[in-house]
Parts: sequence; structure tokens; C-alpha cells
Amino acid sequence: MIGADLITALPEVVLALYALAALMVGVYGGKDKLAEPILWATAGLMVLLALLVGSKGLAPVVAFNGMYLADAFAHFTKMIILISAAIVLVMGQSYLTARGLLRFEYPILIALAVVGMMLMVSSGDLILLYMGLELQSLALYVVATMNRDSSRSTEAGLKYYILGALASGLLLYGASLTYGYAGTTLFSGIISVISDEGMSLGLLMGLAFMLAGLAFKVSAVPFHMWTPDVYEGAPTPVTAFFATAPKVAAMALIARLVHEAFGVVPGDWSQIIAFLAVASMFLGAIAAIGQRNIKRLMAYSSISHMGFALVGLAAGTAQGVQGMLIYMAIYVTMNIGVFAFILMMERDGKPVLDILDLRQYAKAEPLRALALLVLMFSLAGVPPLVGFFGKFYVLWAAVNAGLTWLAVAGVIASVIGAFYYLRIVYYMYFGDEIEPLDHVRAPVQSTLLVASAAVMVLGVINLFGIEGAAELAAAALVR
Repeated sequence: MIGADLITALPEVVLALYALAALMVGVYGGKDKLAEPILWATAGLMVLLALLVGSKGLAPVVAFNGMYLADAFAHFTKMIILISAAIVLVMGQSYLTARGLLRFEYPILIALAVVGMMLMVSSGDLILLYMGLELQSLALYVVATMNRDSSRSTEAGLKYYILGALASGLLLYGASLTYGYAGTTLFSGIISVISDEGMSLGLLMGLAFMLAGLAFKVSAVPFHMWTPDVYEGAPTPVTAFFATAPKVAAMALIARLVHEAFGVVPGDWSQIIAFLAVASMFLGAIAAIGQRNIKRLMAYSSISHMGFALVGLAAGTAQGVQGMLIYMAIYVTMNIGVFAFILMMERDGKPVLDILDLRQYAKAEPLRALALLVLMFSLAGVPPLVGFFGKFYVLWAAVNAGLTWLAVAGVIASVIGAFYYLRIVYYMYFGDEIEPLDHVRAPVQSTLLVASAAVMVLGVINLFGIEGAAELAAAALVR
């Protein structure tokens, strides 16, 4: 049985073994001289593993006595995680190299974080859930402080670590309560107990504490306080990673937990998630208005967007999960494009992060400005761009689940949030003329920026097929 279980978990096994082997090669083979080859090898392996995951059948497979679940839901989210992680690695390579920040440990830590994320979305047990979450978190704590000469980077990592430890404590306390009242850590066992005996107060408290711990990972209010400082202080490629793959993994883990372990009592947890959704949407939208640093602005933007994704989960239906998955796929694509642009913001060879420095940018770089305009409009949810359809799916799921008030709140928050996205567009095209930013020759970042914008326009035809794939993934989770 162990052999069959290992084959089921082959992507995680391969990536973990690769990370250990790469660590040995880096240590004994010249350390940072091998940083770039290890980075490209890591990105290439992640793409291959994404293809391997995508080639797996739709039939669900259970391994390690129910602790590990391989189904269409896990496959869909793992592909997003692997591909986005590979893209962010490649996207940030030239930026890190130019500033002497590329260490051989960086791609290895990213690989280990991705292993943790893949375990998270395949968790069928509270123990594996925690192991995957902490493997991801410990790696991210380190990469946040990768720029050791920057006090901001050190501060970012320290804040992330301290608040992450608090979140882990909340999660563990909730898991211990759940185990105490259910008598098992398996999701299948927990849902059986609830089906037979009902939802006890102890199980409800356990779920509430676990959701609080997981809300930290998706930057949901009121557990969002680390996000702006960490986004601003961490090196920009690391911030781009924080804004993509970990968000998908944590959102998928919340969906897995509430549906696999507590799916028979959606009324008990949808209220908690709805509160997190409303608080996140409004705080993110309002707080971003006063931001001039574009990385802090994107931090509050991510808080608001996670609120919209939680709207889909609050519906408690397969349609809601489908909407959440579509939303996360679109969100990751938009963020990759925006951070590709941020990586190219320089003046006199130094990074520039103030949005006021984008004034009249369209005169010097019309194509890049147009691509960023499309992405900003899509982030704001302006139809007919793909970002609009992401919000439409989650809000429509909320309406069909009887949560019309939540959908109305989402529309209002979206209107508020449009201000700070459109303000960037205003500066690029109508702001006062200032010294232009450098023309940075960055073929990878430029390609990703334009490609991301093109996806936002061309995706309106059929969303590149992710609608059907997300429907199958949701059906595998909500049975």
C-alpha cells in the first residue's frame, strides 16, 4: 500500500526530493554561482509537474489511510500553484540578479513552500493540514527577509513570523478542540460524527478557531495586519509570490476543510466566512485609497480580492466553489501582470514604487501603459474584461444561495475599490508631466505584462476553458 500511496503523491515526492538534492548541490557546488541554474531548473520542474498533475484522471484517489486526497479539486488548484510559482520565479530572476539578491536557497525555499501548498490542498486530515501549512509558512518567513541589508525586509519577516505563530496557535487550538469532540483528525471521520450526533458547541468553536488561523493566510480581515508591511518590505519578486500561489493554496484549504469535514452544516460556517468576506472587501477597498506606495496598494487590493473569493465560499454550494476557483485563477493572472510591471519601475537604475512617478508614463511607454490600463480595469471589475466575470461568478453564486445582501455588499465594495485602480490610469495618461521612468529592457517582464493583459481581453470568449475545469473541480469537492 505504501508504494501505491507514494505514486498517488508523486508530484509532492518528486518536488521534495528535488529540493533536498538541489540544496546539496548548492552547498557543495559553489553556492550562489549555481543560483540561476537552480532557479531555472526549479521553474522547469514545476511546469512538468503541473503537466503531470493535469494528466491525472478525474476519479478521486485516497492515500495514506484517508490523510491524502487526490481529486479534480486538488488537481485544478495544484496546477495554478505550480504554474504561478514557476512564472514568478522566472519573472524575478533578472531583478534579483541585478541587485545581488539571488541566493541559491531562494528557489529551493520556494520549492519547499510549494510542496507545503500541494499538501494543503490534498489534506484529508488535520495533521496533514497543519504540516503542509507550516512547511509553506516557514519557507515564506525566510524569503521575506532575504534582503538582509534592508531593515524593512527584516521587519517584514519578523512581523510575518510573529503574527504567523499566533495564527498557527489559533489553528492548533481549533484542531485540538475538533479532535477532542470528534475523536478523530480525519475529515471523513469528523463529518461522520456531525452527521450522526449533530454539530456540538465544541466542534463549532474548533471550526471557528481554525478558520481564524486560516484567515491569516489569505489576509482576511481582521487577520490582515501583516500584509501591507510584508508586501512593502519583502523584495518585489517575493511579494509577487506572496500575492499569488499561497493565496490559492490557503483559499483551497479553507474550501477543503469546510466542505470535507463540516459540509453537512453549511449554515454554521457560512456566517463566519460571510463576515470575513464583507470585512475584507470593504477594509481593503477603503484603506487602499490612501496608499501611494504601489506595493502597499496591491496589499490592500489583495485583501479586498480575497474578500470576493470568500463570497463564493460563503455560498456553501458547488456553484460557489466553482466561482471561487475561477476567481482565484483570474486573480493570479492579473497579479502576475501587475507585478511584472512593478519590477520594471525604475529611475536612474533604482526601484520606484510611488504611483505619482507614473505621471505621463503613457507618453514614454504607450504599450506598457495600455497593458497596465487593461489590468487595472480588470482588477476593478470593469466589463467586459475577464476580471468582471470573476466577480460575477462569486456574486451570482451568493445570490443563488440566498445571500443577496452579501452580493450587494460586494458590488458596493467593488465600486469603492475602482477608485484607486482608475487613479493609476489617470496618472499615466493625464497627470502632470515629470521626469520619465527608465526604459527597462526586461523581455520576460514585458512579455508577461502584455500576455496577462491579453488574457484579460481574449478570455471573454470562453475564459480559456477554466469554467468547465472549475465546475468539475467543485463537483469533486461538494458532493
